Amino acid sequence: MEPTTVIKMPLITEKVTAASEFNQYAFHVDHRATRTDVKKAIEAIYGVTVVKVRTQVRQERDRTYKYGKTLGKTWKRAMVRVADGQKIELF
Repeated sequence: MEPTTVIKMPLITEKVTAASEFNQYAFHVDHRATRTDVKKAIEAIYGVTVVKVRTQVRQERDRTYKYGKTLGKTWKRAMVRVADGQKIELF
């Protein structure tokens, strides 16, 4: 897979910003991407050495409207840990 199709966008939340102190960053990735795909894509795009990749399949909550119930979307998140002394500049 192409590196630009694996990584959809970086996630910037309070929890991820706090984890960046420990060289961890979160990305919204393609649901078909494996850990090695994510590792290669991050190394190719940002030029850092990836130590560890953790992935999660997340599901948004279901919502009830006056016309019925809608199911939440599923998406995949990858938490990436880079080597000591390296950083990813997201801004």
